[in-house]
Amino acid sequence: MDPVRTIEGSCFVLDRSDVDTDQIIPKQFLKRIERTGYGEFLFYDWVRNGEVALEAAPVLVAEKNFGCGSSREHAVWAIQQAGYAAVIAPSFGDIFYSNATKNGLLPIALPEENVREIMNAGGVSIDLEAQQVAYGGKVVKFDIDPEIKHRLLNGLDDIGITLGEVADIDRYESSRAWPAPSTTSI
Repeated sequence: MDPVRTIEGSCFVLDRSDVDTDQIIPKQFLKRIERTGYGEFLFYDWVRNGEVALEAAPVLVAEKNFGCGSSREHAVWAIQQAGYAAVIAPSFGDIFYSNATKNGLLPIALPEENVREIMNAGGVSIDLEAQQVAYGGKVVKFDIDPEIKHRLLNGLDDIGITLGEVADIDRYESSRAWPAPSTTSI
């Protein structure tokens, strides 16, 4: 996972509330066994119906309750593979938020008033270390759990966290009393 520090650029505005994971990446695209190739299916039905025209930008901005619905890492992968590094919304589905942070996508919850201003500003600068979003001459702070912030700043997924504890794991394993292999044959 790549570290997340700063994200700057334009915003793709998805002016919708309650965007669920089935809308982010429909179920028919979940049959793949790879973690790649999902970006082209982001908001598939909306794009094909002409309701949404995706725009290249590092930040996706949406209304409240983004990512609600079923657990689906594919939704995060589709967003990232379509080129977005952060999602700003007033609120997120809990499971989506967790999946996002574990896969290197930065979800930022801000008050609806700030989200609306960002939608109209055209661009943002996000500084994860300082926990702030700058747009249109304004700077707002955002909250993030310190452990999640550490993981994102250092590019650590669950495997990376575990590998950081290898010395302790090895020490524990070597201290355990294992029975000696039996040499008796039956």
